[in-house]
Amino acid sequence: MSNIVVVGTQWGDEGKGKIVDILSGSSDYVVRFQGGNNAGHTMVVDGKEIISHLVPSGILQKKKCFIGNGVVVDPMVLLEEIDYLKDNQVDVSPDMLKISNRAHMIMPYHRAIDNAREIKKGADKIGTTGRGIGPCYEDRATRRGIRFADLLDPDFFADKVTTIMEEKNFYLEKFFDTEPLDPKEVIKEYMALRDRLLPYIADVSVILNKGMDEGKKVLFEGAQGTHLDIEHGTYPFVTSSSTVSGNAACGSGVGPCRLEEIIGIVKAYTTRVGAGPFPTELFDDTGEAIQKKGAEFGATTGRRRRCGWLDMVILKNAARLNSLTGLVITKLDVLDELKELKICTGYEYNGEIMEDFPASIKALENCTPVYETHPGWQSDTSKLKSLDQFPENAKKYLARIEELSGVKIKILSVGPGREATIILDSFF
Repeated sequence: MSNIVVVGTQWGDEGKGKIVDILSGSSDYVVRFQGGNNAGHTMVVDGKEIISHLVPSGILQKKKCFIGNGVVVDPMVLLEEIDYLKDNQVDVSPDMLKISNRAHMIMPYHRAIDNAREIKKGADKIGTTGRGIGPCYEDRATRRGIRFADLLDPDFFADKVTTIMEEKNFYLEKFFDTEPLDPKEVIKEYMALRDRLLPYIADVSVILNKGMDEGKKVLFEGAQGTHLDIEHGTYPFVTSSSTVSGNAACGSGVGPCRLEEIIGIVKAYTTRVGAGPFPTELFDDTGEAIQKKGAEFGATTGRRRRCGWLDMVILKNAARLNSLTGLVITKLDVLDELKELKICTGYEYNGEIMEDFPASIKALENCTPVYETHPGWQSDTSKLKSLDQFPENAKKYLARIEELSGVKIKILSVGPGREATIILDSFF
């Protein structure tokens, strides 16, 4: 397969960064197609941890990387990340990274509105990262967004910002009772970044399609997870973009027939950051043990991740929504010490068993997971190099995941480093 899409199957934080980093080694281009700097990918290379928020993970493999039109980008965060990667001896020159001229820019008023909303909601807040992602997508949908192409014409950019900020300041002052922002200062701030940004701006769609015509192998990198999708996730406790594989085409400017393999990343258990229903969440010592051993803290926010048993209802939902052709199981080693494991095979709601993921948030909040229990293996898997070496109970656990999901496992990850990866089925 030449063109592969990598998506998360849960609520994000499944370990996509590491897998993209590995698959990038056999790719020519790596593309980020949705989300913003509310996502973080953690890679461990030669024992050193490197975190990216906007730049695709493939940059560590010295592959040409692209930020697609489906991503909303905070220019200041992007430049800070470029500097950070340069400090870590990573080549992030304009020859290695391009930003779509159709990608939308996060502006200071987006961040101000995002934070003001969460404060106003109080206990009803949805757990946004406050980085302006949602308000930026809102402006894109209402045709009031600022795109990177607008930076090419300073006068047009200034006029557009001035006009938009009249409404934004009214909103900030009159509804949120917060301080307005000065349009002249915003324009000045972004014009100061313009010279550094211009060499990175390009028509990503044209470059990608030309590359594929020439036989380039392209890896499409998603952010967040399927169940944070704006349409298919646990709405309203979701992100502001479409995280499923279908958006890889729209968010990067290629046709859907170009996508040849869809790989779903799933932890051997389930985690979630922020608010929202989580049927298999554990509140006991087992949950605490998984959280501690798995070092479950958000790469972007540092927030503690909520932990629970593997939920096959959401995995089967992800398999259907994304047309998954393969699975990657990550953090299997985190379960090594447990005496027994549970897998959720359905939800009980109002006396009935549900096997499909409900649309109603109220129904999901009142679902009780239906579990089957599996014996643990209680031995260290973190140093194993082939599936044959795994304890029988670990093999049975993995086989049950394949059986319930209907999707073949193609990669196993038993640690954060590249070397702690077992390829069961070659992609290229």
